[in-house]
Amino acid sequence: MAQQTLSMLRRVNKIVAVLIGILLLICAGSVLLDIVLRKMGSSFGGTDEITGYVMAISTAWGMGYAMLELAHVRIDFLRGQVNRVGRSLMDLVAMLVLSATVNVIAIRCWSVLETTLANGSRANTPLETPLALVQIPWFAGWIWFATMAWVTFLAALALVYQGRFEQSEAAIGAFAEQDAAL
Repeated sequence: MAQQTLSMLRRVNKIVAVLIGILLLICAGSVLLDIVLRKMGSSFGGTDEITGYVMAISTAWGMGYAMLELAHVRIDFLRGQVNRVGRSLMDLVAMLVLSATVNVIAIRCWSVLETTLANGSRANTPLETPLALVQIPWFAGWIWFATMAWVTFLAALALVYQGRFEQSEAAIGAFAEQDAAL
């Protein structure tokens, strides 16, 4: 069950990553076109603002993908000194701390969005972008990351409880060590 959950999360996150990639390509294309237009004496205007919004949204959504691909930075000098059970326990502690931290961030993001919705806030820029249009997908990305972190933690906990340490390490371990072991 835990392995199927992790596999399903990976499949969904690959779709999310492709969508984010497409969004970033569109953003890069619009910036490139705006640069060309500026050389010809014209401009779209606001591409810097829009790309900032896209970066915030893509970062929030991309962190879940990075977590499942073991791409987040970890300092693991102690981890390599213990046996498989010790590594699994350290991985679980690291995943628990990550899940709790992301949970706090997602909760704090809600207060930002809530204030924006209550005030009908707009960007203090020439585009006067309604900030809720940006903050809703940004907040959803943080919620997705928090949900994924907790589900991944619970799946890894189940794997450790079942004594499937290698599968747990593959799910939440340190990528560099896994490369060295291969």
